[in-house]
Amino acid sequence: MPTFIIERNVPGADKLSQDDLCALSAKSNAVVADLGVPYTWITSYVAGDKIYCVHEAPSADVIREHAERAGFPANKITEVATVIGPATAFGGASK
Repeated sequence: MPTFIIERNVPGADKLSQDDLCALSAKSNAVVADLGVPYTWITSYVAGDKIYCVHEAPSADVIREHAERAGFPANKITEVATVIGPATAFGGASK
């Protein structure tokens, strides 16, 4: 299944409380459960005024549907072409 990076513009994201982040996570999980298609939220990173999410979904359209239902912005959605890391130096790239 394709993997996507989602950039969400959320002013003050880095100042959200733990309770706020728990509520956002619960809302996302509830929407994922009701989408009716394979969908996996892998992780998210909160940095400044943005939240960067890594999700697996059948398409960018499904990512947009998740964002719309959850009430989150999805300002930029980019499909991951490949994954690299330290092991890539030894021939370990993957998709």
